[in-house]
Amino acid sequence: MKKILVANRGEIALRVMRTARRMGLGTVAVYSDADRTSPHVRFADEAVHLGPAPSAQSYLDMDKVIAAARDTGADAIHPGYGFLSENAEFARRVAAAGITFIGPRPHAIEVMGNKLAAKETVSAYDIPMVPGLDEAVDDPDRARAVAREIGFPILIKAAAGGGGKGMRVVDSAEELEEQMHRAISEARNAFGDGSVFIEKYIASPHHIEIQVLADTHGNCVHLFERDCSIQRRHQKVVEEAPSAVLDPALRREMGAAAVRVAQSCDYVGAGTVEFLLDADRNFYFLEMNTRLQVEHPVTEFITGIDLVEQQIRVAEGEVLSFRQEDLTINGHALELRVYAEDPANGFLPSIGRLTTYRTPPDARVDDGFEEGMDIPIHYDPMIAKLVTHGATRGEAIAKMLTAIAEYHIEGIETTLPFGRFVFTHEAFRSGDFDTHFVAHHFRPEAIAEAGAEETRAAALFAAFLYQQNSQRLTVPRSSSIEWLSRH
Repeated sequence: MKKILVANRGEIALRVMRTARRMGLGTVAVYSDADRTSPHVRFADEAVHLGPAPSAQSYLDMDKVIAAARDTGADAIHPGYGFLSENAEFARRVAAAGITFIGPRPHAIEVMGNKLAAKETVSAYDIPMVPGLDEAVDDPDRARAVAREIGFPILIKAAAGGGGKGMRVVDSAEELEEQMHRAISEARNAFGDGSVFIEKYIASPHHIEIQVLADTHGNCVHLFERDCSIQRRHQKVVEEAPSAVLDPALRREMGAAAVRVAQSCDYVGAGTVEFLLDADRNFYFLEMNTRLQVEHPVTEFITGIDLVEQQIRVAEGEVLSFRQEDLTINGHALELRVYAEDPANGFLPSIGRLTTYRTPPDARVDDGFEEGMDIPIHYDPMIAKLVTHGATRGEAIAKMLTAIAEYHIEGIETTLPFGRFVFTHEAFRSGDFDTHFVAHHFRPEAIAEAGAEETRAAALFAAFLYQQNSQRLTVPRSSSIEWLSRH
């Protein structure tokens, strides 16, 4: 492998290219009209224009991406996350073109991309499952019968779903039929597949995911867990590794289960197995993401392992250079996704120009923007990932709060104030939180209140400094005139 085309944009494209360059590999960027001047385009050794800003005409156009790899002589494609990263057909077409796909085999992508197929695949591997129906259902009467058997509340989920789409919580038999029709309609519109199934609703879970890594020689390890419970609209905002609620025994048990999930589909490369952990410390298989996760930096911090480097080495056919017993947890890491969203207004997108953009000096910031750039409306609104690491969880939190204070963004609203709210909240600091943290604890007015308190504190401090400096610097008028007369 000599040259990698990164079939993505922004921060993840830059992140992959930095590791590739460190490994002595050439890099090729692809870009749309909206990203013509983006940092990832300038960083790459070569860049190929794909087309207009809409993803369907640029980053999602398989023919254009593969043609770009051929035209530049790239012998491998790294898909990053999102876009084509979990598209089995793309992986097949890349391989058919004689190009290495840096990711799992098409079969694993296909199986794990459908929640029902995934549950069927792992069922023979002693993986704990949420009680429910393991097949698609469109008959409300049958759904009611299943719901009565497992008990309300239940969760209706899209088989091909993700990001909370095609998902409905149902508390009673009376509302089931209406919510079922809504879930089917939303799933069909979002994924082109209206298949839904039913599970018992786990009321107050932690969202725990296990990083796995497997080579082409049958070796598979887990790199411990990440807690991704702080979410809005079923989308993660804060992640940490390790989890504050797992003990060593449960960590080993969940890690071993994640490895079995990977083995069930003959997985290759880096992937993530997601579980729900209930209040009684029972865990249940949720799904597997067959790609690099947004939050992979926290795992890199606590293990010292570059996951992108491992993806590349596995794709080249190398054997994993470490075994499970070689891996240990070093300290604690936190990640805040810095979105162009207004947390004081329902996390609505905040599109505009970065009139001020200065990153903190002592934290890891994976970003793809610079001061003066516009946040495009065509893609995910994430600006950056802010990551800190400490010897303890408390130290990592303290470093994160300092980094948030030193991260200056103007021109748009961001989730930085929400991050400050989370990391100062007693529920988070104590570990006594779940996936309903936003619903239970966050009030939009808290952002304004925190801002007003911060402004008041700054004003008081400024007045204090002014008083001190006035006393220190005041001199007799005659001396001032004498000083002026000498200069």
